[in-house]
Amino acid sequence: MAVAILLVGGFGTRLMPLTRNTPKPMLTVAGLPVTEHQLMMAKKAGITQVVLATSYLSDVFTPYFGDGSQWGMSIKYAVEKEPLGTGGAIRNAAQLLDTQESVVILNGDVLSSHDLTEQIRQHEAHDADVTLHLTQVQDARAFGCVPTDSDGRVTAFLEKMENPVTNQINAGCYVFNPRVISSIPLDTVVSVERETFPTLVSNGAKVFGYLENAYWLDIGTPKALLKASTDIVLRSGPGLVMPGASVDSTAVITGGSCIGRGSSVAAGARIDGSIIEAGAVIGSDAVISNSFVAAGASVANEAKIGSSFVTKGEILPIPQ
Repeated sequence: MAVAILLVGGFGTRLMPLTRNTPKPMLTVAGLPVTEHQLMMAKKAGITQVVLATSYLSDVFTPYFGDGSQWGMSIKYAVEKEPLGTGGAIRNAAQLLDTQESVVILNGDVLSSHDLTEQIRQHEAHDADVTLHLTQVQDARAFGCVPTDSDGRVTAFLEKMENPVTNQINAGCYVFNPRVISSIPLDTVVSVERETFPTLVSNGAKVFGYLENAYWLDIGTPKALLKASTDIVLRSGPGLVMPGASVDSTAVITGGSCIGRGSSVAAGARIDGSIIEAGAVIGSDAVISNSFVAAGASVANEAKIGSSFVTKGEILPIPQ
């Protein structure tokens, strides 16, 4: 049975100001923290043993996830005193895993609905060193690209270029053989994308790509995070009201908006394409579009909020 490491230690610089007091993976998408969506993906693939590799605002994770028993999982925490890069974080977290099973690495920047079970199956069938989820994009110039041969074996890791040789990109979910993780030096800043993977390929190691064009989104910006949430909500209706929230019958919730637990939305309010975090209070006849309202924040009666982040003390424009 595979185990997993979730890389949730990033500063979330591109998501400022949303991440000023909340680590990026604890921001909510369709009413649940990004990390919870990833845990559910891991559990669906049969994974019940997980280590969260944390750093920035690490003390926020434990009160929410605890030991994982609420999700039928075992969750441990590896806290980096100093950021170690993706490779260093994986090596540090792996010390809490006593296993020779495949190790799945999930990236805190990514939401994906690809078939993780099949990715693990192919990895083990190949007895691969690493198997990466690859996805295809229309324009790969903004990404490094990952060409593969006819057998799906990765032939190179290429940096961003004006004329990409393939539209296949690294989608940020990896399955490792534990022997590869053991080769990463402890307490050292290492990037698997820039150092470990290219070295493995150049040394002839078995690095495979698992290509699947399922729903995939890098949620590293406020605009992308909002899109992820509204995409998920719109699959089942115009809006989502989480348990414990109170929405007046005359309020209108559209565009994939999510109303967080314990929030209240007063009469005549209109909320479109927005995320209202837990415990927020939306005044009567307020109009909110394409915006985030932080946990516990209040929006005044008749306020007009657009493309903004509302905290308990200020309203800040969201960078486009």
